[in-house]
Amino acid sequence: MTVERIWSYAPHFRGPEAQDLTGFAVEATDGTIGHVDRQADDSGMRHLVVDTGVWVFGKSVLVPVGVVADIDSQAQKVTMACTRDEIKSAPRFRTDSETLDPEYLARVGSYYRSLPPRQPA
Repeated sequence: MTVERIWSYAPHFRGPEAQDLTGFAVEATDGTIGHVDRQADDSGMRHLVVDTGVWVFGKSVLVPVGVVADIDSQAQKVTMACTRDEIKSAPRFRTDSETLDPEYLARVGSYYRSLPPRQPA
């Protein structure tokens, strides 16, 4: 993942900005993590808020769209280029106001940029 694209979809995706991913299942490289609760483009920092259900004790996580490795519209599935534990270890997401907090978003972006590159299984 590069600095330029952590908040942008990979160039090979055609028009995901126009596609509503709400409700899509979310897969990490090592298994299911939940579903897309909502997507946002606040301040040009596109991201998904993922409801993890019981996997992380019913919490939500914020994931920059640059972490998206694949979108399967037919199967309604989004695949991430990181593991479940890497997503779980990301800076904690507590409230919607954080989606507008530049300091919080910078921490999230730095965290995901620091991860080793991976391809989905």
